[in-house]
Amino acid sequence: GGELMAYFDNAATTYPKPEIVYQSMDQFQRHTGGSFGRGNYGFSSSAKSIVDDTRAALQQLLHCPAKQVIFEPSATISLNIIIQGIIEKGARNIYISPFEHNAVTRTLHHYETMGLVKVVELTVNKDLCYDIQRIRFQFENTKPDLVIVSHASNVIGLVAPVEEIFTLAKEFHSLTLLDMAQTAGLVDCDIGKDIFDFAVFAGHKTLLGPTGISGFVMKPTIDLEPVFFGGTGFDSANQDMPGSLPERFEFGTMNTIGVVGLNASVKWILQQGINNLAAAELKNRARLIEILNEYDFISVVGNCDGRDYVGIVSCVLNDISSDTAGQLFSERNISVRTGLQCAPAAHRFLNTFPAGTVRFSVNCFTTDEDFDVLREALDDINDNL
Repeated sequence: GGELMAYFDNAATTYPKPEIVYQSMDQFQRHTGGSFGRGNYGFSSSAKSIVDDTRAALQQLLHCPAKQVIFEPSATISLNIIIQGIIEKGARNIYISPFEHNAVTRTLHHYETMGLVKVVELTVNKDLCYDIQRIRFQFENTKPDLVIVSHASNVIGLVAPVEEIFTLAKEFHSLTLLDMAQTAGLVDCDIGKDIFDFAVFAGHKTLLGPTGISGFVMKPTIDLEPVFFGGTGFDSANQDMPGSLPERFEFGTMNTIGVVGLNASVKWILQQGINNLAAAELKNRARLIEILNEYDFISVVGNCDGRDYVGIVSCVLNDISSDTAGQLFSERNISVRTGLQCAPAAHRFLNTFPAGTVRFSVNCFTTDEDFDVLREALDDINDNL
């Protein structure tokens, strides 16, 4: 019917967006249009100014004025560009956390099966603590060329002690890559620090923007091999990709309308204050866990005292497969994500492979009504067990 859908799938795509995101995209689409970098007429130059302005807003949000912001259609494409480019340059030993997304693990798997790289998992203890002493020993044993860490797990929301890991990686002169798909605009992090070589962001998740616009931040001094080729709107006679940033990695037509939405959302986050949004999300996470813990048939996975989290909670339901559970929630107007959440390694680590979990993800926009609908649904499922 016309009943309210309680949205608990913010880790996939945040919803709703701040109102200003919808308004600015509508305005731009109707009154401006234009293609970035293609033409010197008014439309195109206003597209250019908004793209430049959005780069600057992201530099402000991530505290990295000296680093280059590069836009891509997705975080997956960004990760591919960086990982493949670094491997092309000869990286052999690549370390990852147990919580990497398939965008990382499948890319690495492809090169591993070709015998080009060796992939090693960073040691995380059963109480979800990154074992820095043990990781140092791993690095001494096999010197890292690239260390990739998912800032927050998209399965359990665990935030990695990334500064500690990357500081250690830098002692071994490794390149570092932070996957901020679940944290950019939510977990305040100083990407301007020298320990961060690359950081990837997803516009449609914690940055509260539209889909189709993401990207990465990189040190401008790093020489990264291009793996995609195409038009950039300038120096078209030259058949090599340009050496200059961001043009070297911004090929094809940019999703300008997406940038407009991202511009509005990043500025909204800066205005609200990133720590205020994070506090609201953690309050909602605590409330979610409190509700889930009231039911005997639900077990929350990977929630340890003393660790840092974002608003993602995974659980298993006794005697109910995660697929069936998805159906049960969907019938009761609740959006959740079930299965492996594109992160099979995390589930192996958590012993929830191959069935996966039911994932609930809240943010600052999760309402009292959402929680009421959830409690009603859980009561109903409980009564029918």
